[in-house]
Amino acid sequence: MPTVRGCNLPDDLLYDVTNNIWFREMEDGTVRLGMTAVATAMAGQLVAFTPKKVGKAIAAGKSCATIESGKWVGPAKTAAGGEVVAVNADLVANPKLANEDPYNKGWMITLKPEDWAAAKGALVGGGDVGAKYEAKMEADGFAGCV
Repeated sequence: MPTVRGCNLPDDLLYDVTNNIWFREMEDGTVRLGMTAVATAMAGQLVAFTPKKVGKAIAAGKSCATIESGKWVGPAKTAAGGEVVAVNADLVANPKLANEDPYNKGWMITLKPEDWAAAKGALVGGGDVGAKYEAKMEADGFAGCV
């Protein structure tokens, strides 16, 4: 598993480095999304998570949820368009799950992607993500995860 400046980046995931979102391909053809450890460290303790509703169609590059922390409020953008088929109700009830376990309990939504092949081509595989995140953290002036 790549670790960049103390931030874990599991190598079995795909990453949208620009938006700090991870993607996990599920066996049923859907894709699960969440915030990376980098995103949660930059945002600080999450206080609210408001996902798009199940059944909602989302275009690639648009928000799939609104995230709020003590430092920041903004969209979680998805690189893949499609229909929301599940939301993490546990994360809605307890947003700090994203800080505690961003890659498992802290997932945000599950999406039925409309053009996964195209979206997937724009993502970075976990084995190749280390250098890209190192460059992003340097550019953003982010020291890393605690």
